[in-house]
Amino acid sequence: MLSGPPRDSVGLWAPGWAGAPRRTNRRDRPRGKSSGSDCRRSPPLRSSGARALARHAGRLLAGQWYPVSGRPAQRRATMRLGSGAFAACCVAIEVIGVAIFIRGFFPAPVRSSASSEHGAETPAPEPVAGASSNWTKLPSPLFSKVVIVLIDALRDDFVFGSKGVKYMPYTTYLVEKGASHSFVAEAKPPTVTMPRIKALMTGSVPGFVDVIRNLNSPVLLEDNVLRQAKAAGKRIIFYGDETWVKLFPKHFVEYDGTTSFFVSDYTEVDNNVTRHLDKVLKRGDWDVLILHYLGLDHIGHISGPNSPLIGHKLNEMDSVLMKIHTSLLSKERESLLPSLLVLCGDHGMSETGSHGASSTEEVSTPLILISSAFERKPGDIRHPKHVQQTDLAATLAIGLGLPIPKDSVGSLLLPVIEGKPMREQLRFLHLNTLQLSKLLQENVPAYEKDPGFEQFKMAERLHGNWVKLHLEENHSDILLGLGTKVLRQYLGALKTLSLSLSTQVAHYDMYSMVVGTVVVLEVLTLFLLSTPHVLCRKAELDVPLLSPVFSLLFYLIFLVLSAIHVLVCTSSESSCYLCGLPWLAAASVMLLISALLCAILSALIRMVIDSTLLTKNAALPSSGWSEVNLLLLLGTVGHVLSLGASSFVEEEHQTWYFLVNTLCLALIQESCRSCLLGDEYEPHRHFQVEQGCVDILACSLQDSTSCSTPNPDRAGKRVSLSEAQGSCRWWTVLASPWLVLICCRLLRSLNQTGVQGAHRPDISHWLTSSDHKVELSGLAALSLVLVFLLVQRGCSLVSKVALALGLLGVFCYRAAIGVVLFPWQPYNKGISKVTPTTLPPSTFQRALWA
Repeated sequence: MLSGPPRDSVGLWAPGWAGAPRRTNRRDRPRGKSSGSDCRRSPPLRSSGARALARHAGRLLAGQWYPVSGRPAQRRATMRLGSGAFAACCVAIEVIGVAIFIRGFFPAPVRSSASSEHGAETPAPEPVAGASSNWTKLPSPLFSKVVIVLIDALRDDFVFGSKGVKYMPYTTYLVEKGASHSFVAEAKPPTVTMPRIKALMTGSVPGFVDVIRNLNSPVLLEDNVLRQAKAAGKRIIFYGDETWVKLFPKHFVEYDGTTSFFVSDYTEVDNNVTRHLDKVLKRGDWDVLILHYLGLDHIGHISGPNSPLIGHKLNEMDSVLMKIHTSLLSKERESLLPSLLVLCGDHGMSETGSHGASSTEEVSTPLILISSAFERKPGDIRHPKHVQQTDLAATLAIGLGLPIPKDSVGSLLLPVIEGKPMREQLRFLHLNTLQLSKLLQENVPAYEKDPGFEQFKMAERLHGNWVKLHLEENHSDILLGLGTKVLRQYLGALKTLSLSLSTQVAHYDMYSMVVGTVVVLEVLTLFLLSTPHVLCRKAELDVPLLSPVFSLLFYLIFLVLSAIHVLVCTSSESSCYLCGLPWLAAASVMLLISALLCAILSALIRMVIDSTLLTKNAALPSSGWSEVNLLLLLGTVGHVLSLGASSFVEEEHQTWYFLVNTLCLALIQESCRSCLLGDEYEPHRHFQVEQGCVDILACSLQDSTSCSTPNPDRAGKRVSLSEAQGSCRWWTVLASPWLVLICCRLLRSLNQTGVQGAHRPDISHWLTSSDHKVELSGLAALSLVLVFLLVQRGCSLVSKVALALGLLGVFCYRAAIGVVLFPWQPYNKGISKVTPTTLPPSTFQRALWA
């Protein structure tokens, strides 16, 4: 048990007791080693009252107390932590805060418990009141072939607006007078390609974590339309963006992927898709054809949506659509069922040509379904309706006679089945509503109170009555009116269920996000405030235990946070992660936040006192912000603002290059002016420093454990320029910015990155080529040796041996996978390994097909 003197009503040491801190004389202090950190010492105070107040406040904050005898006793109620242990604790708590934030920002997705790996489930039978229906199978397909033309970054006004009328005349004719149904499909953010493809094929709403996966798309494991089509024996062909090949690697019987990395190419990337059309349209050995064109998106990134190149690209896409449509119409004479042509976009395009956010231009995409089954009567005007992009998955599944994907939150587009008999329409709607209701039951605990679920149960009962009347061959007006009522009831249930599930997917746990952010910011603030005390290699920090933990402020903060927690958990309509934790775990989080806040206040008070004392004893007060500080602030703010658009993110390195070069030039100008002009310039912030601060800097740079005590006689005196130059090695100050500039230029040549420059030759391509493996091996060995020489200083013998073995293991691993060579390993420079991937994809595929 830690014991100490009694405290007053606010939890601090009572000044009237024998154990309270008191002022000690200079002769009573122990000579030799002084207390506190060896590398941070305050100069002697000119005012005895200020000295006593500072000493008293510092001991109170640190949990120290002195006995009556005047001799310093051992510190009680404190714990000493080394700089490494303190940093490890900060990192551990930081991980906890980040985990809580991520849990709130990336909520659990809406998923079906049924595994998609197993065989297809038996479809639910048609509801019948008081009997069993003989319709227990899936309905027959509506279309024989389906062609999906996905134009990347196709905005709705590119088709339905003035640009569509001017540059896409054939598509405009089909929309206004042809056999088609037009929609404006809303794409949920993030509006990038990979999440949008997942939404189109699975019917689910991807989250922001898919933005990271967009760069290297993994295999799609969720249930989707293509998996159902392949399981049903349908043959699928794909040409276009290679993202589809990564998501569906084993679903296509024929494919040719094109890379989306070269944004400057907007011609060949589409020609590589169109060149397959004549051949594949003449063949009839496929059921689904998917084409993904990237040229329009590349033009948007280069010059924006108002570029003249947009019109040429839209005209090219209109010609492609006309070719496909006329070919499908000619082939329909040989089949019993019509074909379906789908024109859609994965996302839109902002006014600057970028995408990824949630502006109207980025989330509004056209969706046009073209088929001879959609013949319209004279005078039938069909305006585009607003739907969700996730509705396409359920519509394609019904059109191909497949089960709806289990994780789909979309609803069937009614115009597709309007021409069918009433019984088939109700059967389609029942299957879709039943799938959504099952998904709701598995993901929402209180699903029975959901309005959509209640509407579904009512529609199912009415549907059973209608089927009973229909089987009795009752064709009166009552049957027609009841069927219309059931249809409307199903549509209302579909809309409500889809909205509830979509809201569940897009629900962000704001409470968890706020708590995680608070923990992260508290740890970061505490770490920054403690940085001056851990400059030395073996520095130690005195962490107060009793003073923060048993203070009145700590208990007040804990009670306030607990009250907020109870209020949030009792008033929140949606579930929160922290509210679902046991009360002991939630209380631990509140205790952690309270303790961190008290520690920050303690460190802030100590820092304010130290800075006040330094200011009073400094020969010249520090002036305002320097030009370098302003440059750092403005550069940081400007860089943060530049991340508001995806195009800036793609070229983020260019911003860093500019900021680093500008900063180096400013430092060169500042250091030259300070060192070369000498006493005539007299810069206040660089060389007019107090002697105690010079000692602190020298201690931290030399990694010493102790520093000589500053001479009190020189306290407050200004150090001359020559002394500062001699102690700080002024030539390193002058040479460092130039060295950084040279290194930055070498780094730019080392590895070209970004969308615009990734294809350019650089040093890394030269080193990683098979002809320069010896040079790469030598450079890797030299780098590892330099790492060892820089790190081994100050390490024990065991640490040096462990470090050497670890670095040797790194080189051995690289040699084992063939990246580098051992000195004794033979190397044949003239022989290079040829793999099938060096061939063009189409040539390699033709070789496999042969």
